[in-house]
Amino acid sequence: MKSDLEIAHSIPLEDIRSIASGLGIEGNELELYGNYKAKVKLSLLDRLKDRPLGKYIDVTAITPTPLGEGKTVTTIGLSLALNYIGKRTVTCIRQPSLGPVFGIKGGAAGGGYSQVLPMEDFNLHLTGDIHAVSLANNLAAACLDASIHHGNPLSIDATAPMLRRVVDISDRWALDDIIVGLQGRNVRRTGFDIAVASEVMAILGLSSDLHDMRRRIGKMVVAQTKFDEPITCEQLRCAGAMTVLMRDAIKPTLMQTTEHTPVFVHAGPFANIAHGNSSIIADRMALRLGEFCVTESGFGADIGMEKFFNIKCRASGLKPAAVVLVATVRALKMHSGRFSVVAGKPLGADLLEENVAAVEAGCANLDKQIENACKHGVPVVVAINRFETDTEKELQAIRERAVAAGAETAQVSQVHALGGKGGAELAEAVVEAASKPSRFKLLYEDDWPIKRKIETIAREMYGADGVSYAAVAEDKIRHFTEHGYDRLPICMAKTHLSLSHDPKLKGRPTGFVLPVRDILASVGAGFLYPLAGEMRTMPGLPSQPAAWNIDIDDQGNVVGLF
Repeated sequence: MKSDLEIAHSIPLEDIRSIASGLGIEGNELELYGNYKAKVKLSLLDRLKDRPLGKYIDVTAITPTPLGEGKTVTTIGLSLALNYIGKRTVTCIRQPSLGPVFGIKGGAAGGGYSQVLPMEDFNLHLTGDIHAVSLANNLAAACLDASIHHGNPLSIDATAPMLRRVVDISDRWALDDIIVGLQGRNVRRTGFDIAVASEVMAILGLSSDLHDMRRRIGKMVVAQTKFDEPITCEQLRCAGAMTVLMRDAIKPTLMQTTEHTPVFVHAGPFANIAHGNSSIIADRMALRLGEFCVTESGFGADIGMEKFFNIKCRASGLKPAAVVLVATVRALKMHSGRFSVVAGKPLGADLLEENVAAVEAGCANLDKQIENACKHGVPVVVAINRFETDTEKELQAIRERAVAAGAETAQVSQVHALGGKGGAELAEAVVEAASKPSRFKLLYEDDWPIKRKIETIAREMYGADGVSYAAVAEDKIRHFTEHGYDRLPICMAKTHLSLSHDPKLKGRPTGFVLPVRDILASVGAGFLYPLAGEMRTMPGLPSQPAAWNIDIDDQGNVVGLF
């Protein structure tokens, strides 16, 4: 069987100007990066401002397992399938971080015959947006240290938490917890985050235009004074220069799929710390240019989809027409709690044998994630990403449970092996679901107190019995309320591996209390993020990283990239 990279190389690429022209993008709205990718200028939105919006589709999933559910494959494949049945569709996805690319997870270009091309460009640097995010973030960090060194005119409290620097490589073993300033007057304990966990990246995803980005960057709180007052990038006088570094990054990158349909790639915020969705700007372009915009939320529906609705849609004012929730037979078996799987190791034979009872037990997780979408008034279509070992009895069990839980239907998807035609039935089901009147609603209101927002998410999305707050979290709630941050939405930071805060609890956990150990503010991005359990913002490389397999051949081509 061909690798993803071999499949990608077997498909002749079209010039990106042809892709753009077919979509209705004019030549003067493109900034070319070679023949196969281009930035799209924001002037496009002004030209198309009176054009009706297309249908907005979010692809989400059950709670992730080490097996993977094929969410990105389905996002791209559904777009292929919608185009295959005659619906002009644009895909919007995030740019992958080099941390996972070189680590254990790999890239995010999809797979098989449902990929973004060129997949090497997509996974490796692309047009440099993440580097711009890193530079902007690190400029603010440097300005903080410089201000302290030059007499500390802002009375910065160097003993309190300050903005951490970022790098887009998984380097936890060296950089997560370090001592800096040994040659100066600001010796302190700090560390690095991965670039996609930066607030600057979250701002990129939520900004509506360059001036909105400038405003948001200016509001970033990067330190506090000795009198417990916030210090912003505006006060540091670095917000303008940070925005200059981001002036090209704010433009989405246009690429193509394995079937030459258009893809916007833009932003890459983590979904467990930030909101985990591609940019509002890219979505708005896609909705003006196509009949359908298919986008993707990070991790499971309790995390990425919830933030898509309550943070991203709240900021954009856009209303989703339908949700596609991805599941697999073997991932649902994992949620039964009867199997053990270790990432990177071969699957046990017992997991690949027919076991309808295990599928039905694991469907408790599917039930809850369907309910989570339905609570927002959005119709749900379940996509069963099929593998060769799946049996008809197992697939039928999922279909029945999905409909019983409130889904419109559940359709088998074979886009990995067959491309667009492998998702035609799924596409037809999505068109039908999206044609229903929108009843979309947010989970909570802006003026609710911070605790009420947190507890609503914990009970309604995760199934928690309640929430406990550490003393520092209680202090932060009072502090944020005093400074007027209580009107911001909530971006819960918790494990993606369980509906609860405990990654070991699979399926549909009950009887737990969500522990909030701290609450942090991303004022520029426009949300508060409570920390539920231990969360890391800098991952580490595994013992056998994917980077070991990546190289170039005698002709200078990339090899070993999935």
